Amino acid sequence: MASRRMGLKHVEAFRAVFQTGSMTQAARRMHTSQPQISRLIGQLEAITQLPLFDRSGGRLRPTVDGSRFFQEVEKTFIGLAGLEASAASIRSFGMGRLSVAAMPRLAGGLLTHIAARFKIDYPHVMISIRSGTASAVHDWVSSGLCDMGLAMLYDEVAGVNVEPVLKTKCVAIMPRGHRLAQKKTLRPADFADEAFISFATGSPLHDRIDTMFAQAGVTRRIVAETDLGASVCALVSAGLGVSIINPVAAHDESAGAALITRPFSPAVPVTIALLYPPYAARSRLIDAFSEYARKIMSEELGYLGR
Repeated sequence: MASRRMGLKHVEAFRAVFQTGSMTQAARRMHTSQPQISRLIGQLEAITQLPLFDRSGGRLRPTVDGSRFFQEVEKTFIGLAGLEASAASIRSFGMGRLSVAAMPRLAGGLLTHIAARFKIDYPHVMISIRSGTASAVHDWVSSGLCDMGLAMLYDEVAGVNVEPVLKTKCVAIMPRGHRLAQKKTLRPADFADEAFISFATGSPLHDRIDTMFAQAGVTRRIVAETDLGASVCALVSAGLGVSIINPVAAHDESAGAALITRPFSPAVPVTIALLYPPYAARSRLIDAFSEYARKIMSEELGYLGR
């Protein structure tokens, strides 16, 4: 029994000699010396106890046993190539799946832009987008049904890991020509007895705004409620009343519409954040998508800082 064990260098040297027909050429291919190649081949023949090359007549020819051994060697190298391809697929998240939740305002615009940019670099990743209310997004992420989420937060939330990306403030919106448009900044007292479009009862922004007006002792006339920012903006544009809304919705809906915005004080803060399940470890795929999300959110929401 041979005391030396077969190593990768032995096999690589044998393969190079078999393919080039020359120990000198094999040495060049492997960036080593011809005596080293000769030594490796000799060791391999001793280990396998097979004559792999016929050296008679001054020429190097593979023996029958050498040719059969080469066939097995090629199977191994094909397997190694398959492993390299598998590693490359894992690196590029081949056949990976990612489920992301967002509120409609973010899902229909920002999230689709993030997903489209991500798919350019990682085309084999399957991205599933779920759209729902703030509470639905929270539940999907906290339960692990979705890998991550995008949300606008108006207060601290429990049950998820929150990574703030941008912090901004809500704005007041009103129809063009409304008397309040003459003011540079609006305050709760300016809304006394005004027709007001409210977010649906139970939503975080509804509760935050109601508390603020109650503390200021100001009564509004609630003429409509809705759970969609787009609907709030549409009702305000139609002249039904005024409202307070996140600046993303105000910006998206005010372009070309009969709608104008004004700063509001005291500030109603809103945080645009990435949400993650509370206990699950983040995969490389989630980290990579999050990096794209942060970059694109900063690019596309840069107007919030102006």
